[in-house]
Parts: sequence; structure tokens; C-alpha cells
Amino acid sequence: MSETTFPTTQPLDPHSYASRSAARVRHLTLNLTVDFDQKMLAGTATWQLANPGSSSELVLDTRDLTIETVEALGAAGQPTPAAFTLDAADAVLGQALRIALPAGATAVRIAYRTAPTAAALQWLAPAQTAGTQPFLFTQSQAILARTWLPCQDSPGIRFTYEATVHVPAHLLALMNAENPQQLSPSGEYHFRMAQPIPAYLMALAVGDLAFSPLSGRTGIYAEPATLPVATHEFADLEKMVGAAEELYGPYRWERYDLLVLPPSFPFGGMENPRLTFVTPTILAGDRSLTSLVAHELAHSWSGNLVTNATWDDFWLNEGFTVYFERRIMEHLYGREYADMLQVLGGAALHHTIAEIGATSPDTHLHLHLAGRDPDEGLTEIAYEKGCALLLTLESLVGRPRLDTFIKEYFARFSFQAMDTASFLHYLRAELLDAEPGLEARLNLAAWVHGPGLPSNAPAATSSRFAAVDQVLGQLAGGADAASLLPATANWSSHEWVHFLHGLPATRSAEELADLDAAFGFTNSGNAEILTAWFPHTLRAGYAPADAAVEKFLRHVGRRKFLVPLYRALLATPDGPARARAIYKEARPNYHSVATGTLDALLAAPPARE
Repeated sequence: MSETTFPTTQPLDPHSYASRSAARVRHLTLNLTVDFDQKMLAGTATWQLANPGSSSELVLDTRDLTIETVEALGAAGQPTPAAFTLDAADAVLGQALRIALPAGATAVRIAYRTAPTAAALQWLAPAQTAGTQPFLFTQSQAILARTWLPCQDSPGIRFTYEATVHVPAHLLALMNAENPQQLSPSGEYHFRMAQPIPAYLMALAVGDLAFSPLSGRTGIYAEPATLPVATHEFADLEKMVGAAEELYGPYRWERYDLLVLPPSFPFGGMENPRLTFVTPTILAGDRSLTSLVAHELAHSWSGNLVTNATWDDFWLNEGFTVYFERRIMEHLYGREYADMLQVLGGAALHHTIAEIGATSPDTHLHLHLAGRDPDEGLTEIAYEKGCALLLTLESLVGRPRLDTFIKEYFARFSFQAMDTASFLHYLRAELLDAEPGLEARLNLAAWVHGPGLPSNAPAATSSRFAAVDQVLGQLAGGADAASLLPATANWSSHEWVHFLHGLPATRSAEELADLDAAFGFTNSGNAEILTAWFPHTLRAGYAPADAAVEKFLRHVGRRKFLVPLYRALLATPDGPARARAIYKEARPNYHSVATGTLDALLAAPPARE
């Protein structure tokens, strides 16, 4: 590692009022009561200042919070009322909370409560869970932490925290911190997070939960009915952590546990440090969808340890994480397995580019999202184009050199934020400049600041998918579906998805019936397979799958599945009315992250005059 000095100034975060504040927070003491009847969190947030005396004002981000009182605390902890104002509300950014800091103030204490409609909070009735009790979980990324916590909601601002959370005595509370493994008879839980994190990684979950250890530092939390299945599915979790450490250095967060959430969770996973949230849709029974867990684990280095400074730099989180995820899966299950993931990822990337437009600036790695919801930048571009850049770099310098670079990058910038310009400066100084012409061969500017895919993008291939293509060829040649059973006996979920994506869109309902009779797609418990199968059934009018489609849409809240299925339904002759009817019933089961997308997709057309 060189001794070169690298820029440390942070770019202005266009999605945080707090990024303009000279005063910075460093530690949070949180005291909250969870009220399921009112769908509300209420309590106090006490912020210790990182630089007391640097400013006469502290600016925090809020959205839809009721601020009841604000106090300034002196060095001895003595409170005095502090004047505060809330700016006019912005639909995306919420309101800036401006707190006047008297001389000598070292902290502020804010008494507040959340709105029942807080966008980060998903309140679930018992019927929406796997058990008989209500459930609460948070989703703070990208800028939703401000809807349940007055905070400096920028990925470039870090803090440690401690928390006391009061919940109904029969429920367990968890945070991304040191967690309990058993119920507290009083319903009071205490948490401590010693490693500094940005606000988007703040997390809370409350429900009827049980714990099962997998190793000395890994385990699973889930509703009791789900726990045995989840424990079996994630049996390789400790092996994943070990493989990640072999690649890029020690795990810095002490424990790595998973929380399996109810189906309404809008994402596959969320990489909250120490406690990754995961969707139950990856409980396939054959451990074939656990690459998602490898992805969230990889975030313990890429994202959680070294964090994008703003959401314009999101690719620095996700591109590295996808590359790292597939290296973990290759380490555990072999190159042929990882190749399947790369092909599927490449297909998703090409689909996204076609959807956005190959010349759109939204296909650049470095984005410009000012004035927009940063969720608009959470596309396959950051994930798969970012990974493809690293694969291209690997092809030019070799794995050993790239691995050394990445390992040193994580070590050097641990618990810091990184923006695109600073990363490119570091990349050149540590790797590219040592070899004349390397940056030109990499075509770096086209990757980061250019649209679409550069001409030197790597082409992914898979021998296991080639075998699937042979089966597709036999089927196209007239082979009976049942005759293909021996060739498909050991296929993973990935092979089945590739098979379904390879089916012609012109398959008739009768032909789909033959496939369904042979392979049981409609009754599959695998969400990835169902999401690849249902567009065929909707397009062909295959009625036996209709009830399964509606059941899926009513019970699964993962946005990755909902959007393509609703689009497929909308494209059918009677689909718009049917889609809106299903959505009206299902919408209460979805998180605001999903409904924000689906409300626009399913908006009724304007009435004719």
C-alpha cells in the first residue's frame, strides 16, 4: 500500500439537509416505545455532537415526524429548552429540523413520535405473518431513516448508538446491534452498536421471533413456524463468512445473524450490520437461492465498511458487492455455479439498459440524482454494470492483483465514506498508473461516465446453462416434456429460471399445460421459478395458473417479483382491471417501498371526456 494522500472532503449530499450542517452527530442514545395499536414509535433521540461549538445550529433530516420538544445538553448533562424550526416539507426530502445550539451545548435531546404512515415502518397484522402475533420492521434505505428517527440521513455521516426499546412483553425486539436471543419478561430491550454506521443502516424489528445458532458468531432469527426451514436453508452461513474473510480480510462486526422477515418485505435482503434482513422467498428448500445471503454478507465490507458518500455513488456499494458475492459462491460451490449467477446478472443488466434506454444518463455508473428520489438509482446498473467493470479489470490485471487492491481498499477506508472521484483517484494511484495504457484499455471513463455498456464488457457464459439450452432445443424439436425429466432431475433454481426465460413467448396454453404436468411449475414453492413462469401463463391465457398468480401477488411483497408480474398482467386483454382489483386488495400487505413503484404503474388511466 502506498503512502499517497487521498482526498477526504465529502461531496455535498443532495438528499440530506444535514449535509449542509457544520455541526455533525457522533453518537445516538435512543429510547423508544413501540405502540402496535397506534402504529407509532414514540420517545427520545439524544444526539452527542462530534464537534461541539463548531456551529450555532444543528440541522437534522425529518419526514412526517411530530417533534414535541427539543433540549440542549451541556457538558454535565444539564438540559435547557432549545429553539427549533421545521422547514417547509419536500415530498422526497421531508423537512429540515433546525435546532439552535446555545454556547456550551454538547448534545441535543429530541422528544418525538412517528406517523402511522411512516414510510420506513411496516406494521403487519397477525394475518400477514407466519404466526398469530403482529410484526413491525423497518426499511431505512435509501432516505427513509428520517421517517422514524430525526437524524443526519446521509450515507456519508456515521455514528454509534445505544438504544432502549419497550415492546409488548410477548414479543422480541431486535436491532442492528448487540441483540438478545431470548424474550425479556418486561418487554424492555437494550442495544449497543459500537461500530459507526450511517443512518440508512439503522434497523428495528419486533415480533414473535425465536433464535437458532449456527456457529459461535452466526445464527437465525425467524418466526417459530419458519425457523426450522430457515435453519436448514442457511446451514452454510459460517462457511460463507469464512470464505469472505479469506478473500478480503477479517469480518469487523463481531456477529453475523439473519432475520427472516414476513413476505411483505420489499427487497431480497437488507444488509443491516450484524443483522441482515432477508425475505422468506429465498427459502427454496435446496439452498439454491442463498447467493442473496452471500450478497448481503459481502456488504459487511462493501457498503457497511466502506460506504458510498452519496446516492450518486451507489455503484461503489453494489458493484463491489455483486463481484464479491459471486467470488464467495465460487469459493463454496465452484466456478460453474458462479458462472450461472453471472449469466443471469448479465441478462438482467441488458434488460434494464433496454428498459431505461441505452443512451440514458441513468445507465452511467456515476449518477446525478439531485431533485429525484434516490430509489430511482437503485437499478441493475449499479449492481451489474459495476460488477462488469470489476470483471473487466480482473481480466486485465489478473485476480491476485485485483484481490490485493480490493483487500487494501477495504482496510484503508474502513468506517469511511467514498465518492466516485476519490475512488477513481485511488484506483489510478494504486493500480492503473503502474502500467502505461492500462486505463485506456480498461476504458474507464466509458464505464463510469458513459451510457450503456462499453465495447469491452465481458461476455458471461455458463456450461450448466448450455446443457439447459440443449433441453430447450429438444423441446423445440418436438420432444415430449415428460421425456426431459431425467435431464432436469438435478437442476437448481437457476437452471429452471434459465429454462423458463428461454421458452418462446408463443407457447400455447395447451403446450404450457404439458410443461406444467411434467414439472409442476404452478405449484412450485420457489418464488424465482414462479416469477419466470407466470408471465408465460398470463400471456397464453393458461387459466389453471390464474389462482396461483393472484395468491402470489396477494402474499409476496418483494418488489423484484411484483413489478414484472403486474406488468405481465397489465399486458393481457382484461389485465388492467384484474391487476387493479388484485392490487386494491393486496396493497395493505406491501411496504411503502413497493407501493411507491406500483401506485404509478397501476394508476388508472384518465377518464375520457
